[in-house]
Amino acid sequence: MTTPPDALLFVAPGCPHCATVLRGLDELAGQGRVGKLTVVDVAEHPEQAEKFGVRAAPWLRLGPFTLTGAHSSAELRQWAEWANGEEGTAHYVEHLLKQGGYQQAAAFIDVNMRRLKPLLAIVADPGADLHVRLGVSALLEAHANTPVLQSLLPQLAELTRHADYRVRADACYLLGLTGSAAALTPVEACLDDAHKEVREIAAEAMDALKKRNVKT
Repeated sequence: MTTPPDALLFVAPGCPHCATVLRGLDELAGQGRVGKLTVVDVAEHPEQAEKFGVRAAPWLRLGPFTLTGAHSSAELRQWAEWANGEEGTAHYVEHLLKQGGYQQAAAFIDVNMRRLKPLLAIVADPGADLHVRLGVSALLEAHANTPVLQSLLPQLAELTRHADYRVRADACYLLGLTGSAAALTPVEACLDDAHKEVREIAAEAMDALKKRNVKT
């Protein structure tokens, strides 16, 4: 059984959504879905708001997630369930990217590099929002030629055999960014892919990998 996430909620006088969020969290705490619930009034403790970078209320830290604005009880329950496990990481990054929060997503990843792996679920979803897919690609690109990206090589190699050409193309591109000689074999297999875009990206990835000539 997973440990329920703790919640830190900042509220403010006159806030139109604070009561709704607080009520939802109280319900979840009563059900054992949320652990310790701490509520801070911004007006009474501005120093705490400054410490956490709170600029508007309601502001909620639920487990590893930071959520702002109105959220229904059902939404809060879902985020509480996602607070543990890889699936929640992917959903949270997707949530941030849809709001234009690339920097917040990057900071979230930097806290724990293991959060990169769940992002491959988005890479593997050709139906994902294009803006989100581009954002995830950029987040992975930021770790080019590093051990953390190289550790994802088995999963990326598997994606080169995906049914959708867009996923195969993205996988080849990311394999090229690993800088690892171990990526040469799966990328080479894509040089004969049925889709032109995959073949072109695979060729570019092969060139990049050969230039680095990294030994693993």
